[in-house]
Amino acid sequence: MDPQLPSEPWRTWLEAGARRFLLFARDQTRSEADARDVLQEALFESWRRHGHAPPPEALVFATIRRRAIDLARREQRRERRELAAPEWFGTQSEEPGLDAELEHAVKALPPHLREVVVLKIWSALTFQQIADTLGMPLNTAASRYRYALEHLRESLKELRP
Repeated sequence: MDPQLPSEPWRTWLEAGARRFLLFARDQTRSEADARDVLQEALFESWRRHGHAPPPEALVFATIRRRAIDLARREQRRERRELAAPEWFGTQSEEPGLDAELEHAVKALPPHLREVVVLKIWSALTFQQIADTLGMPLNTAASRYRYALEHLRESLKELRP
């Protein structure tokens, strides 16, 4: 038997409890994706700790809850760091309200453009590093950055005198 595949008792146990576990994970998190991630982490942790025998369901529910709390804390820390980032880098503008407008414009970018902007500006990565990080060609990273800047200029042009 392949050690990577769950044993028959695990498969039977998962089939019986998967929906209840996912429902609980959804209740503990902000999104479907977060719920699935938390559930996967909890099931993996349970499998790692208990090996061949499925754990008691109450223990899995407790693990899901802990993983959801950990995720929420990570998100809160990330949000605090992002809010503090302009202070750290001295990039706050002198015009009141412009920072909020810029943040809104960046958040409104399509995700594939936003991630390049964040990595280039706030992480100070080169286009080669961005391409390696995101698994894309160098020219794609550079062109996405250029398109993102065009989007930002367009969305912010009414703020300029």
